[in-house]
Amino acid sequence: MATLQLCSKLSKLGLQTLTTGVREFSISSNWASKSHYDVLVVGGGTGGITMSARMKRKVGAKNVAIIEPSENHYYQPMWTLVGAGAKTLNKSGRSTASVIPSGVTWIKSSVQELDPDKNLVQIDDGKEISYKYLIVALGLQLHYDKIKGLPDGFSDPRIGSIYSVNLVEKTWRALQNFTEGNAIFTFPNTPIKCAGAPQKIMYLSEHYLRKTGKRSKANIIYNTSLPVIFGVKKYADALLDIVKARDIDVNYRLNLIEVDIDKREAVFEMLDHPGETKTFQYGMLHVTPPMAPPDVLQRSALADAGGWLDIDKDNLQHKKYSNVFGIGDCTNLPTSKTAAAVAAQSAILSKTISLVMKNQKPMHKYNGYTSCPLVTAYNKCVLAEFDYNAQPLETFPFDQGKERRSMFHMKADLMPPLYWYALLKGLWGGPGPLRKLMHFGKA
Repeated sequence: MATLQLCSKLSKLGLQTLTTGVREFSISSNWASKSHYDVLVVGGGTGGITMSARMKRKVGAKNVAIIEPSENHYYQPMWTLVGAGAKTLNKSGRSTASVIPSGVTWIKSSVQELDPDKNLVQIDDGKEISYKYLIVALGLQLHYDKIKGLPDGFSDPRIGSIYSVNLVEKTWRALQNFTEGNAIFTFPNTPIKCAGAPQKIMYLSEHYLRKTGKRSKANIIYNTSLPVIFGVKKYADALLDIVKARDIDVNYRLNLIEVDIDKREAVFEMLDHPGETKTFQYGMLHVTPPMAPPDVLQRSALADAGGWLDIDKDNLQHKKYSNVFGIGDCTNLPTSKTAAAVAAQSAILSKTISLVMKNQKPMHKYNGYTSCPLVTAYNKCVLAEFDYNAQPLETFPFDQGKERRSMFHMKADLMPPLYWYALLKGLWGGPGPLRKLMHFGKA
């Protein structure tokens, strides 16, 4: 009762509060929060929450703040399974308040300006937050609007996308309602998060249509802007065998530029033939949107020529501003943008920041490790793991280029709790130590 009375009084004063079990109050209104922090984290996705937890242990919770406007935090790798009806959306999300480390200040706002020359970040209400060290974890923006006819075209029940919390369940409904014709799955002409996901939902959809007796009336089509089905040859070879065995039509160097819901047509530009297009009728269409770094990052001094956070690929320190660091999808690291990559990056970044705080030169190097569990059916998965050089960097002492039931259960059942209870707590830095153990210290 006393707690409820306190919450009521604080609410009347304009302060935001939230409790989770016996957790401390850790949310302050923008105007009530401090204006300076030793470590300021921008972005409350996987990278931001993970690094907040790690920084809390280094400098103390009261010296760390995280800027994030969203009320909810999602484990987005689950959305492939949600889009195929194998998981429910509510299992993928939790409140942002529940995942922010206890005692760390949550500044519930959007970042409006990044000013690294003055060590300042400006938020929604115009307030400026200063920092000693800045960690940029702003993720990616989805640009459905770059495709003519979208996002309005999502009114068509035949169109879905597993990349949006508002559309992922619609993907499952579109799959259930599909009866015949072309089921088209797209990959855009930009970097995206989880480059395997557009294929995963395709394989699951194909399996679903087989299970429900509708496969004979379906043409499964994968139109990708890339020149290959996957960037690592070992896994690409395995996937090519799968698409051949399942009679899936793969078309390369095609980029979706328009959707006409009245004609049920998807128009693709032919990237190797400038000015030419190819049009497909669709009975179901899964759209992977173009993606880009957030505008606030692109217009800042922290960005490279392409708008990405410009950091050293080895130690994750900014190339110009030594007190700025980056992690995750918004960076220009030449590796796939996955939660697994964030895990490995977090371990290196934590060591980098520790040395910088001691005025020492960063020594530890990130090898580009990333992982993509390529779900190929409701009970099979190819676990792709690789490094900067697109060379396999596998954890287990068996051939991971084969479909395995065990790898599916690891993806579907083991990885979610690993995410919530280890990665976001700053306790999981990737499978490097396990890999060495599995390979007797040779990997």
